[in-house]
Amino acid sequence: MTHLLLAVIYLSFISLGLPDALLGAGWPVMYGDLDAGLAGAGVISTVISVSTVISSLNSDRLTRRFGTGTVTAVSVAVTAAALFGFSTAPNFWVLCLLAIPYGLGAGGVDAAVNNYAAIHYSSRHMSWLHCMWGIGAAAGPYIMGWALTCRTWRAGYAAVGILQVFLTAILFLSLPLWQKRPGEGTGERGGGMRLGDVLRLPGVIPFVLTFFCYCALESTAGLWAASFLVLGRGVDEETAAGWASLFYIGITVGRFLNGFLTAKLSDRKLISLGAAVAALGAVTLLLPLGRGFAVAGLILTGLGCAPVYPCMIHCAPVYFGPDRSQSVIGVQMAAAYLGTTLVPPLFGFLASHSSLLLYPPALLLLTGALYLGHRVVNARLGTGNGE
Repeated sequence: MTHLLLAVIYLSFISLGLPDALLGAGWPVMYGDLDAGLAGAGVISTVISVSTVISSLNSDRLTRRFGTGTVTAVSVAVTAAALFGFSTAPNFWVLCLLAIPYGLGAGGVDAAVNNYAAIHYSSRHMSWLHCMWGIGAAAGPYIMGWALTCRTWRAGYAAVGILQVFLTAILFLSLPLWQKRPGEGTGERGGGMRLGDVLRLPGVIPFVLTFFCYCALESTAGLWAASFLVLGRGVDEETAAGWASLFYIGITVGRFLNGFLTAKLSDRKLISLGAAVAALGAVTLLLPLGRGFAVAGLILTGLGCAPVYPCMIHCAPVYFGPDRSQSVIGVQMAAAYLGTTLVPPLFGFLASHSSLLLYPPALLLLTGALYLGHRVVNARLGTGNGE
């Protein structure tokens, strides 16, 4: 039964990644169809991220009351409904409204399942679970590319919505398999730590700020990859939608390899190595040497991003204890989505008033901030038993 639940969790991570790249892949066509500006993708992304922050900060309270399995199943159902809404939205403002349930559902899945996996599974499984997220995130642009070629961008959102409905059914059927922590799923109100108490834990602030920097890097790279290829490298929209998935393919392959590297290298070393490779990818994108270098740069940036997310999540129960990890990871996710809330639209605003050629320097700057934050975390928290 344990292996069956692990398979369900793997499917959950694929589901979590599927919608993430749809907006970036489809936006070069969507913004004209909806009569919205180029920076509109950043506005929608902001609404999604703010909603995700709200659900992440409430994740501990919800999981203690209803259980991880129930919270995950309901959250995926809400996300599916929002995706179907995206496929029929008549204008930009309706998309912004639908982004609220989209973000609430995504945040519920993200915080609850990540904490469950960090407590119950090894660092190797943590990397491979996030590899499954990468498969979903890489498949999203291909689905959107198919939709743009054969039909419209609306068909891309509808197709992913259908897949989410199937996963919702599987999750509800799997509810008896989920193990519960003491006090979880009892239906009692309260429980968990308050935000102020979490922030007062030694080392939490640099820990969550580093995650902020990482998710700002990942979301900016993913959201604006297709637009950079179209407007910065002259690639046609349909091809760019598919090529944008190369960033997520890099993340996926990197996390698969990272699962094996965890037997040899610590989480700390893997995060440092990832930052170095991501910086190399940003420099490659910066070179004006044609489309081949742009492709290589996206892949390298994805490979560099690969170990950071799962390694930092896996550290949380080790650094702060399993009884506090859901609260810490909830705040960690909130900080992460603040990164996706603030930085991609800021970049979109700057690019719309200058050029998308700012894309590679922005990625290089964010990678440097990630590395510096990681050094501070090492100084405050040490290497930890989980590394």
